[in-house]
Amino acid sequence: MSEGRDWTVADLEAAIHELVSDPPESAVGDLARLANRAIVDLHVVARGEAAKRKGNEDWGQWARLANAVRSGVLQIAAIKDALKGMKTG
Repeated sequence: MSEGRDWTVADLEAAIHELVSDPPESAVGDLARLANRAIVDLHVVARGEAAKRKGNEDWGQWARLANAVRSGVLQIAAIKDALKGMKTG
């Protein structure tokens, strides 16, 4: 746990699992927003580290992660598009 945090990843995971028990119309919107935020932020971190490490031995690992996460960004965009028009949360 990082300094200043009074929660853990396990706490967040538990809260996400609680969302599943909400009505589906609410749950899908909330889960999609959380997934979007997580994947976009993961992409920012991975892309930034890949750029920072270019030319270093571990650059390839970070570049590979950034590329994989970019696919996730595209997938979450498709999910958000599928939710358009639905009455969600």
